[in-house]
Amino acid sequence: MSRLNYHHLYYFWQVAVTGNLTRTAEQLHISQSALSTQIRNLEDNLECQLFDREGRKLVLTEAGQRAMQFAEDIFHRGAELESLLRLGVSSANKRLRIGTTSHMSRNFIEEFIGPAMQDAEASVSLVSDNQNKLVDNLTRHELDVVLTNANVEISDNQAWQIQLLSRQPVAIVCPPALATADLKAHSWVLPSRKHAIRGEFDAFCLRRGFSPTLKAEVDDMAMLRLMARDSQAFAVLPRVVAKDELATGRLVEREALTGVYERFYAITVERIFKPELLDVLLAGYD
Repeated sequence: MSRLNYHHLYYFWQVAVTGNLTRTAEQLHISQSALSTQIRNLEDNLECQLFDREGRKLVLTEAGQRAMQFAEDIFHRGAELESLLRLGVSSANKRLRIGTTSHMSRNFIEEFIGPAMQDAEASVSLVSDNQNKLVDNLTRHELDVVLTNANVEISDNQAWQIQLLSRQPVAIVCPPALATADLKAHSWVLPSRKHAIRGEFDAFCLRRGFSPTLKAEVDDMAMLRLMARDSQAFAVLPRVVAKDELATGRLVEREALTGVYERFYAITVERIFKPELLDVLLAGYD
């Protein structure tokens, strides 16, 4: 019989994630001494040292790093199993939990989930939050996929799967009244500097030799679209964001920003079970 105590392994995993015994004990609602004892019992059973202490911080030994890799896989698989059994296998195939960053184009999200909305048996749940929290929920199998327009950092202990879904051209748009107006003579509504396309636009202005008069800068693309539509100003947007306004003539495209694109990504984690519905949606972008 295996001597590995998975309860002790779980405590080791939690301490390894934080690198701090006190903080982990508080999160797990146990005493620090009890947690230390659990870790020491695990080391005794495995006959190896898993942590070195550097000041107040615990650092993984070489054996601890290997144990951490296995613990990550074991407990992520456990979370996946629990999620699957709670949903039921048949319903899980047709249910999709999608996380979206607040900066994402609502038009693109609607396009992505379009096939699911046409499926009478499909069920989609959309959650909007900051990217770090969404990816954390993805890791715990509380989400099936995260949609983002920003890159995600690769973890040493987690095999992220990142798929580029689309590259959307970016353009200068404006109300029809400004269609022939001087770019330097009017104010601008721009994405905030959190967006990669803002840096591309700043480079465009430098090449043209002008500094835009800023009327507003906005994080949320949906709000940026509304401000572009309702204010007498130039705006910089991916075409997909303003496609309805461009189609109806409420906005016109003044100029494309050549070579500038907003990129949309799908982030998933390696798992044994993947909902069939997710495969269907991702296949539309292969």
